[in-house]
Amino acid sequence: MFPKKHLLIAAALTGLAFGAQAKLPAPAPLTPEAAAKADEAKAKAAHTAKVDAYKLCKSMDKAAANHFKTTAGAGKQPSANAPACTDPGPFAYVPPKPAEAAGAHSPAAPAVSPPSQQAPAGAPTPKKP
Repeated sequence: MFPKKHLLIAAALTGLAFGAQAKLPAPAPLTPEAAAKADEAKAKAAHTAKVDAYKLCKSMDKAAANHFKTTAGAGKQPSANAPACTDPGPFAYVPPKPAEAAGAHSPAAPAVSPPSQQAPAGAPTPKKP
């Protein structure tokens, strides 16, 4: 087998490897340009997946048509409720508006009165009709 010296050296190197891995710095935050590029890459990957699914659907339809054509004498018929293949079209990426441009931080109109009118403490509240 192995001498004890080799096992101790292997254990020490393994410990050093784990120690070095634990001291890696945290990744830097993404810049807005890098985040936009990552979003576009994610959208492109999703579109590619849709195109691949469309191509698979078309090939399955072709294989099924061939199968039913060759086995016409067996009495099998294709199901009419099979979903149709939908073409995703060409890739078009529209970047989302930033939160400031979308109006997420500003109210619709400036306030001209307090949000609620409170009756004085001693006045009775009016009855609802």
